[in-house]
Amino acid sequence: MSDLPVNPLVLIGIGSSFAFSGLFYHLYKEKKRELKALKEIPVFRPDEDLVRVLNATPHRRLQYVAVEGQVQADGEPLNSQFIPRCYGVIQKIVTVEHWKYWDSSAAKWNTRIGCKKESNNSVPFSLISPDAYISDASVRVHNPLEASGCFLERVYYKIRNAEEDLVNSLLQTVGGEKPVSKEETEEMLRVGTTVTGFGEVVLERGQVMRLQAPKGGRKYILVPTDHNSFLDSHRSSAAMWKALSAFTGITGTVVLACVIRSLMDKRDERSN
Repeated sequence: MSDLPVNPLVLIGIGSSFAFSGLFYHLYKEKKRELKALKEIPVFRPDEDLVRVLNATPHRRLQYVAVEGQVQADGEPLNSQFIPRCYGVIQKIVTVEHWKYWDSSAAKWNTRIGCKKESNNSVPFSLISPDAYISDASVRVHNPLEASGCFLERVYYKIRNAEEDLVNSLLQTVGGEKPVSKEETEEMLRVGTTVTGFGEVVLERGQVMRLQAPKGGRKYILVPTDHNSFLDSHRSSAAMWKALSAFTGITGTVVLACVIRSLMDKRDERSN
């Protein structure tokens, strides 16, 4: 390895820079294609305009569109178990217990996850236009738990340390285990949240519509933001991959140029 004119680590660094540049550029192109496809999807609000469009279409349905509106429970909303006056239509509560156990072979306490409990609740809900007080139009969201997208907001999170009491002391003595803490998390899709749903829209009756999973393998998506902000997040992601591709590519090029310059200088010195 000492006979090599260039440090092998430098060569590895140059190759890695160009490899990462190619990978980041590929991710950039993928994100650009995804952004272009999203821009081609028609966008509606749950109002009379969408009702008129549906009435003018065969079978009163649109196969794949985006609908932007505010969440409204069709009946009584769900109450948060931890936050007063916090209401939602989907609720997920996760409780995780953390324990310590005595490892006699290593003579130390190790940690493990004990009992994990998860409960999911939901009530029927619809998307309405922000000016719904002058409109009866709404889009009922069908089977929202089947949709992809991180549409739940964490409204509560707390770690409760276990108290040293008589029961815990007995558990530690008899079983070589003791509780350490309990982690509680509550996530909700809150009433009034702006949501953009991607899927098939069907006119049910009057001005009541239904958003449901599309046919043909396209994704059923719910995102907790307006349509423009959703596109902006994709633009930011594409810009990030483009910048990383340029940075790693330029870095590799500069280092390669320095190596070539160094080799040429050494050759000139030997010729003199």
